[in-house]
Amino acid sequence: MVDFSDTRPNPDDILEDLFIKEQNKKGRLEIFFGYAAGVGKTYAMIDDAQEQLRCGVDVLVGYVEEHTRPETIQIMSGLPTLPPKMVEYRKLQLKEFDLDAALDRKPELILVDELAHTNAPGMRNKKRYQDIEELLNAGIDVFTTVNVQHLESLNDVVQKITRVGVQETIPDYVFNQADKIRLIDIEPDELLRRFESGKVYRPERTQKALDNFFTRENLRLLREIAMRNAANRISTDNQNEPRLSKKMASIRLMVCISASPSSARCIRWTDRTAEAFRAPWTAVYVEDMDSDAMTDDEKNTVRDNLALAERLGAEIVTLNGNDVATVIAEYAKLSGITNIVIGKSRNKKSLISYFKASLEEKLIAMLPSIEIHIIPGNLGKNKSALYQHRRLRISRNLFFSWQDGLKTLLIIVAATFISLILQALNISDQNIIMVYILSVLIISRVTVGYFYGILASCLTVLVFNFFFTIPYYTLHAIQEGYPITFVIMLLVALITSALTVRIKTQARLAVEREHRTEVLYEINKKLLASRDFEETIELINTYMVKIFGRSAIFYSQDPEDHQSETFLQSSLDGDASFLKSESERAVAHWVFMNKKCAGAGTDTLMGAGAFYLPIVSQSKVLGVIGLSCANGVLNQNNRLFLRMIASQVEMALERHYLSNEQRRMLVESEKEKMRSNLLRGISHDLRTPLTGILGASSAILENGSTMDQETHDTLIANIREDSQWLIRMVENLLSVTRINEGPMNVTKKPEAAEEIVAEAISRIRKRFAGRKIKVKVPEVLLIVPMDGTLIEQVMINLLENASKYSPPDSVIAVEVKKSGNEAVFEVSDQGKGISDQDFPYLFETYVPDGKRSSDSSRGMGIGLSICNSIVKAHQGKMEAENKEQGGAVFRFTLPLQEGQENG
Repeated sequence: MVDFSDTRPNPDDILEDLFIKEQNKKGRLEIFFGYAAGVGKTYAMIDDAQEQLRCGVDVLVGYVEEHTRPETIQIMSGLPTLPPKMVEYRKLQLKEFDLDAALDRKPELILVDELAHTNAPGMRNKKRYQDIEELLNAGIDVFTTVNVQHLESLNDVVQKITRVGVQETIPDYVFNQADKIRLIDIEPDELLRRFESGKVYRPERTQKALDNFFTRENLRLLREIAMRNAANRISTDNQNEPRLSKKMASIRLMVCISASPSSARCIRWTDRTAEAFRAPWTAVYVEDMDSDAMTDDEKNTVRDNLALAERLGAEIVTLNGNDVATVIAEYAKLSGITNIVIGKSRNKKSLISYFKASLEEKLIAMLPSIEIHIIPGNLGKNKSALYQHRRLRISRNLFFSWQDGLKTLLIIVAATFISLILQALNISDQNIIMVYILSVLIISRVTVGYFYGILASCLTVLVFNFFFTIPYYTLHAIQEGYPITFVIMLLVALITSALTVRIKTQARLAVEREHRTEVLYEINKKLLASRDFEETIELINTYMVKIFGRSAIFYSQDPEDHQSETFLQSSLDGDASFLKSESERAVAHWVFMNKKCAGAGTDTLMGAGAFYLPIVSQSKVLGVIGLSCANGVLNQNNRLFLRMIASQVEMALERHYLSNEQRRMLVESEKEKMRSNLLRGISHDLRTPLTGILGASSAILENGSTMDQETHDTLIANIREDSQWLIRMVENLLSVTRINEGPMNVTKKPEAAEEIVAEAISRIRKRFAGRKIKVKVPEVLLIVPMDGTLIEQVMINLLENASKYSPPDSVIAVEVKKSGNEAVFEVSDQGKGISDQDFPYLFETYVPDGKRSSDSSRGMGIGLSICNSIVKAHQGKMEAENKEQGGAVFRFTLPLQEGQENG
C-alpha cells in the first residue's frame, strides 16, 4: 500500500536542482592588469596560483607566454601544465591554448596568459577572451593578464600617446565584468632597466621597443592611464549607487556612425564618457541615397564600426532618410537624447562648402537644447583616404551606363521632335522650354544617379539653342535675353533633376521601411495567433526562408541532448542539407551553451556553413535560429533585421513556455489538492470503522464470559462488516495507485461493456446477498476502450453506494447504452436521493463537518471521488441527479474512440 502521509521532498529532485545550479554557476575572472609588458603580471599570476595550489585548489596552467624569462620558468615548477595545441599557419607551427582539452579537464582554476591575444586561423574563437568566456560559462575560475593599451575604449588614446596602433584589443565589458582586478605596477625607470638587461624581450627586439613604444614619457602616461582605470574600478565597487544618480539617469548619449575614419574614435570617446556618467548610449547609422553606391571598403568600415559599438555595449540603431541631419535630429528628439557625438564631417576646401552647412552646423541649429560633441579626426593620417573617398564618390556619380545613356539620348530626341512640331504650329518658345524641362525630369526618373540628369540639363540647353534660337542650327544667340533664358533653363533643369532623384530615393527607402514594418507586423500577428508550439516553429522557419532567401533550421532544444531541429530548404539557396550535419549541430550546441551568436560571419566557429542566433529570454535559451551562408554571409542590415524578428520570436516562444509551465503547475496543483483531500478523506473514513472494531473487540474480550450469544454474534458481525469496509477502501486506494502520475493516464484496451458490468454485479452480490439488481444492456455487443479493472471498481463502488442508501427490498437498476460516440453507464436506486447539502461535495474526498448532512453515518466516503478520478482519466465525465419518483441516478460516460475527449 502506498504511504500517502510521506510529504518529504524527493531526494532525486533536490540532487537534480543542485546539479542544475552547479551547471549554471559561472567561474570567477581575475585579471592581472599592467601598463606595459615586463611589469610582472605573468609572474604575479603564477605566484598567486602556487599559493592556491598549496591551499588544495585544483590549478592548471592553460597557457603562459614564457618569453624565455628564467624567473617565469622557475616559478612555474610544480604546477600542472596543459600541453599547447599546435596549429599550422603559412607553413609555421604556432602554439595556441587548447580550449577543448581545458574544458575536458575542467580544473577549479586555470591560468591563461595574454587576454587580448588573437588566435590563429582555424581555432574555434577568433580572440582569446572568447575562449576565457567559455571557461567561465563552464564554471572554471580563470587567472589572466592584460595591458592597458589593449582596452578597446582606450585604443585611440594610446595610439595618440605612443604613435603606435595596437591591433589586439578586448571589449571593455570583459574588463569591467571581471570579479577582481589586480594592478601590477613598478616604476618606469625600473621597467626600462629590465628592458636594457634583456629580462623582457630578446636583445634583437629590445632596442626597437625602446626606440618606439617603451619611451620614458610613454610609460609614464600609460602608467597614469592604468592607475586611473584601476582607481575608477575601485570607486565603482565601493559605491552601492553612483553619486548624482538623478542627474546621471537623465543623461543619454548618441554617437553618429558613418564610413568616415573618425567614427571609431567617436565610438570609443562615447563609450568612455558613458562609462564615466553611468549613462546608456546609442550608436546610430543613417542610410541615405549614397549608401547603395558605397564601395566595399566603405561598407566594411561601416560594418566594423557597428561591430565595435556593439562590442562596447551600445544599442545599435539603423535609420533611413535622405537628409542625415534631419533624421538624426528627429530620432534624438523622440528618444530623449541629451548628448550627440559626431566626427568632424569635412574641411571647407571648396567654394561650395563655404555656402553649404555642415552636419554639425545643421544639428546645432536643429537641436539647440542638446549638447553636440565634435571629435576631430586625424586628418594628417587619413587625408589621402579622404581624397580617395571623394574621388571614388565622384567616379561613381560619373559612371557611364550604355543603357541609361541610350535612354537619355532617346528622350532628348523625342523632346526635340515634339518641339519641332510645336514650332511648326507657331507655339511660343516658352512651351518648348517646358518640354525640355519635362524631358530632364523624365530622364532623372528612369536613370540611376545624378549624372544623367545633369548631362540632360546641359544637352537640352544646347539643343534648344541649336534648333530654336536665331540663327538656327548654330550655337550662337544674337537675340537679347536668350543668355539669361539659357541660364534659367539650365538651373530649373538641374533643380528638377536633383529633386526627382531625391524623391525617387526617398520613395525607395520608404518602401523598404514599409516592407520591414509589414513583415514584422505579419510575423507578430501570425505568432500571436499560433496556439501550437510545433506550428510556431514551422512559421518561424517559413518566414526566415521567405525574408532572407536562405535555408533555415531551428533548434527548440540543445541538439546534444535532443533531436529537435526543424529544417526548411530555400529554393533560392543551394543544397543546404549540410545544416543537419554533426558539425553544424555542434555549432548550435555551442550557441545553446554560451548564449551568443556563432558561425559564418562571426568571431566564433567561423568555418561553419551557417549563422546561428540564440533566442534568449531571462538568461535562458529558448531556441536557436540557423541561416545558411552558402551564398555569402549576412550583412549588417540583415543581422539587425534578424535581431528584430528574433525579439518577436522570443515573445512567442516565451508565451508557449509560460503556457506549458502554467499547465504543468495546474496539474501539479490538482494532484496536490487530490492528495491532500485523499489524506483527509482516509483519516475521516477510517476513524468510524476502526472505532467500531475496537469497541466490539474490547466488549468481547471484557465481557465474553457473561455475554449472551446473540450479542456476541452481533458484535462479531459488526467487526466483520467494518473489516470488509476497510478492505473495500484499500481496494479503492489501490485503484488510485493504478492511475499513473502526471495527467492521470491509463492503459486502455477494448473491453466488452456487459462483461465488465456482469463481473461487478457478481462481486457485489457476494457482499449484499439477496439484493435485487435489474440489468439492461444493448442487443449489439458494445466494445469500449478502457482499463477493465478500474471501470469494474467504479461499477462496484456505485452498486455498493446504491445498496447502502436504498431500502433492502428495493430494486437497483443498471443500464448500459450507446449515445453517439459515447458509452453510457447508469446505476439508479429507489432510496431517499441525494440531499441538497451533500450535492456540492458529492465527488469530493473530504466533506467539512459543518457541511455534512445529519443522516451521514460515514459520509460519502472516498468511493465516489475515486470513481470520478478514474472516469476523468478515461477522458470521460461523471454526473449524478435525483429521480422525480425518488432515488438517485449515477451516470458516467466513456468515449468509444481512443483519444476522443468528452466535452
